[in-house]
Amino acid sequence: MAHAGAPGRRGSSFASLKFAPAPRRDLPRLPVPSAFVRIFSDLHHGDRASRLPSLAAIAPLLDGPERILFNGDTIDTRPSRHPSHGAALRADVDAFLRRGSPPVAFLTGNHDPDISLTHAVELAGGAVFVTHGDAIFDDIVPWSQDAPLGRRLLAEELAHEPPAARATLEGRFAAVRRAAARIPQRHQSEPHGLKYTLGFLADTVWPPLRVLSVLRAWREAPGRAEALMRLHRPRARFFVMGHTHRRGVARAPGGLIVVNTGAFCPPTGPGVVDVSADRLVLRAVERRGGEFRLGGVLADFALAGA
Repeated sequence: MAHAGAPGRRGSSFASLKFAPAPRRDLPRLPVPSAFVRIFSDLHHGDRASRLPSLAAIAPLLDGPERILFNGDTIDTRPSRHPSHGAALRADVDAFLRRGSPPVAFLTGNHDPDISLTHAVELAGGAVFVTHGDAIFDDIVPWSQDAPLGRRLLAEELAHEPPAARATLEGRFAAVRRAAARIPQRHQSEPHGLKYTLGFLADTVWPPLRVLSVLRAWREAPGRAEALMRLHRPRARFFVMGHTHRRGVARAPGGLIVVNTGAFCPPTGPGVVDVSADRLVLRAVERRGGEFRLGGVLADFALAGA
């Protein structure tokens, strides 16, 4: 079932930026030798709400990792009234990465469902599962005005999956991405400052009780992540996500450790997750003199025996 803006329609320059799937699996497993992989999420580059003034501001954070994962919502590629804005963002990201950086992979998010064909990766032999996080919710973004639309579209897309695929993690990811691609942007690409501000307030803080939906999503996310992993990836010990913009660590009832990198947008600050052969570390990211640099260690976990 094809849709305008559906995943898979992407610039050729982006094709070289994803990791190839491992044999016999749709999710690539990335070996992590003595070096480490650094995971970002929710840059929301090009959105006025983002604290990121330009991609050059994160350059210090690209120095050191062997590989970089942008875990969804790097930019907004969904349909909008200003399509040239999205095209410019793609070109900006592509040009920035050509200046020299470690190998980069983009994972899809609800704002950029077509940025690549990769929705998740596994690290440390499957002990660390990395994905944007929206797929754990049946309405994709439960605190949004578009939550009812997201629920309906996801139900439609799941119904179009063959029964055998519908029960798989890969089938769910595919349906979530197709549904997200059908939800148009609201304020995100608005070029006029005042119109953007009014749209942002209407879309994010009104009505005031919307904060309860945000808090509910924060509370439910660890359990939802664990339910998904128990069903599809029971060996996973860590679930690395973004999406909810709440940086930190939570332990689900069954023991799964859910690590959230936060976001470059409100309400909490950004962070990065570094995964090496023997450790998973969540670090704060701080803005200093117009650039973003590593802050303190917020959590540190051993992966020995993973």
